[in-house]
This record gives sequence, structure tokens and C-alpha cells, in this order.
Amino acid sequence: MSDVGGLPHLVERLTRAVTRPLEHPEALARLGLTPARGVLLHGPPGCSKTTIVRAVAGTTRASFHYLSGAEIYSPFVGEAERAIRAFFDLGRATAPSLLFLDEIDALVGKRDGAGGGGGDSVQLRVLSTLLNEMDGVEPLNQVVLLGATNRLDMLDAALLRPGRFDEATVQRRRRVLAVHTRSVPLSSDVRLDAVADAAAGWTGAELADLCREAAMFALREDLQAGRVAARHFDAAFLQAQGRQARGRRHHQ
Repeated sequence: MSDVGGLPHLVERLTRAVTRPLEHPEALARLGLTPARGVLLHGPPGCSKTTIVRAVAGTTRASFHYLSGAEIYSPFVGEAERAIRAFFDLGRATAPSLLFLDEIDALVGKRDGAGGGGGDSVQLRVLSTLLNEMDGVEPLNQVVLLGATNRLDMLDAALLRPGRFDEATVQRRRRVLAVHTRSVPLSSDVRLDAVADAAAGWTGAELADLCREAAMFALREDLQAGRVAARHFDAAFLQAQGRQARGRRHHQ
């Protein structure tokens, strides 16, 4: 990762999300974690997204495959969909693997405000194919998709996976946390009631991410960790709050 100067936080997040799961799948399994299916890099042209992806690829023994959304987009029925299916098939055949889908916005732009009833029919078919490959019956075992876009605002909400739970009561947050820690060994000092109380206003997706990040902090501390402790949730909270604060500043 030495090629990515000045971005230590990004380097660490990519290490946790991509490199570590591919190199140490047994460590994630021990804490009941499933690897991330994909990581999306976004920013204006020239902000080193491609350099970052290639730096990540260079730190692992995983195979690396590149596909440009702009290059495979075609108005002819089935061509882009076939290219995407072949891309994922290649990733599965050469696992562990990193699949880099550049200019993803060229393939899966937003549907109309009515929830997808209009828009470019080619893009709708391509979006359906991509989501099916990521979430479908055939699992992505040791395959991680890295996407890159200059226009995050142009991507369809289905791809971005917004929170599936509405803002919840403390009781509902407690139930959501219980679901996402069901297979995670917790230390005796972890009190999910306290976590739920501190996470007022968080969506289900944010709570799921909190649980995952806490477990990743445990592995960062000790790759042989067998339990997730309260201090790991504290660290995950601080990280999430910092990210939320940066997001608010960005939108002001």
C-alpha cells in the first residue's frame, strides 16, 4: 500500500474490508463474519481510485481482473449482461480474486423516481444482472468486487444498499443488534442494551456495519481473537461517528 501516500485511514479500511478477509478467511469465520461482497470507491477524476485499487491488489495473492463499464456498455440486448456474468464466472474460477469494475456508473445509473418503472431498459437489465451476481444463488466465495465511480449520485439506490430498516426504537435496535451478533462470540462485558441505547437514530444497515467493524477491530488487535469485547464496540462507535460527522460536513 506504499503507493497510496497520505491516505492512512483509507488504507486501513481497505485492508480490513479486502486484504484481511482474502488472506485470513478462517479468522473471520471464527468470529462469525462473512466477508464484504464489494467495496465502492468514489471521487472526482484524478483522485487515484485506480491507483488505490491496484495497490490493494498488489498486497494480496489474489488474482486481479479489470472490466470497464464504459467499454462493455452496449445497446444490444444481452451483450453487457453476458460480459458481467463472464466477469464474475472468471472471478469464481480464479478465487481468491479481486474484480475491479471501473466506471460502474456507465452501467447502472439511477432509475426514475417512480421506483424503476422507466429509464434505460438496458441499464435496468444490467443492474438486475449485477445484483444477481452479487446476491444470487451462487455465492462469491473469496471473491471481492471493487467498484469505482466519479458520480456516486448517478448510481441506483439498489446497488448502494441503503438501510433496510427504518429509524428504530431502542427495543428494535436491540433486536437488530442481536440478529447481527448471533454468530459472533461476545465477551461478557458487551451489553447490547447499552449499545442500542447509544445508537439512537441509527438504521439497521448502520447497526449491522457497527457489529462488523467491532469484530474487525478485534481481529486488528489480535488475528487469533476469539471474542469481541466492549472496547471493540467503543472503537467501532468512534469510527462511525467520525464518518457521520465528515458526511455532514460534506453535505453542508
